[in-house]
Amino acid sequence: MTSDYSPTVRRRRLDAELRRHREMTGKKIEEVAEYLGCKYPKISRIENGHGSISPGDVRLMLDFYGVYGPEAERLIQLAKDSRVKGWWHGYGDVLREWLATYVGLEAEASASHVYEGEVVTGLLQTREYARAVTLATVNGMSADGVDRRVTLRMKRQDRLHDERPIELWAVHSEAALRRPVGGNVVMRNQLRHLMELAELPHVNMQVLPISVGEHPAMTGPFTILKFREDADPDVVYLDTPVGGLYLEKDNEITDYTRIFDQLRRLATDPEVTISFIHKIAKEL
Repeated sequence: MTSDYSPTVRRRRLDAELRRHREMTGKKIEEVAEYLGCKYPKISRIENGHGSISPGDVRLMLDFYGVYGPEAERLIQLAKDSRVKGWWHGYGDVLREWLATYVGLEAEASASHVYEGEVVTGLLQTREYARAVTLATVNGMSADGVDRRVTLRMKRQDRLHDERPIELWAVHSEAALRRPVGGNVVMRNQLRHLMELAELPHVNMQVLPISVGEHPAMTGPFTILKFREDADPDVVYLDTPVGGLYLEKDNEITDYTRIFDQLRRLATDPEVTISFIHKIAKEL
């Protein structure tokens, strides 16, 4: 398996394929549940990406839909692949379910378009900065738990350096880069780290100056994850203190893509972003 393989993405693809086959045959969810001898919510959760499914149940569903041969075997193999544990499952003690889903999607995403208004985005954080953010935003976690959460974030950054690196385009509010998270020394090191990573060919950074005034992302940060395979549509992730929200409808993806394009037009050109960040670092 390649380093960017993700069982989370396989499960998402399988769920969509099973829903497509059911709709093509005109079957109702209630009929599928009766055929499998289970309750309606189980099938609904599977089709919406919130439940696991065994290869055996996949075979039964495909039999019910009249799907056989290579197509059936492909989907059954997809079910087997989706049950493999990703590396992030080893951090299940400090990783909420909705965040585990995000890490799993990010692990195979081909590109990530991010807007952050308050903090430096996770893939670009130094260890010291990440620790300060974690201590400020996670309540009641032990010192060991904080260490593991920070280590997990550092491990996620491998995607920037692996054989098929994720293409990252990050737009940060100027305010996020001026806030001395962890103190001035930690923040200066963080800004230097940003300038170093901005030199990578697959990393684009822009800063949204405070002088721009109002802008279309004032409601909060967001991430658009993109994938190589046509079978894996884009997804928008919104992070909140009490849970993550995933948006996958075409109109939702279109709206957030438009917002991100507007932010890129308002923000500094990537070519002058490094000098902009350097100026902020000097002022710290």
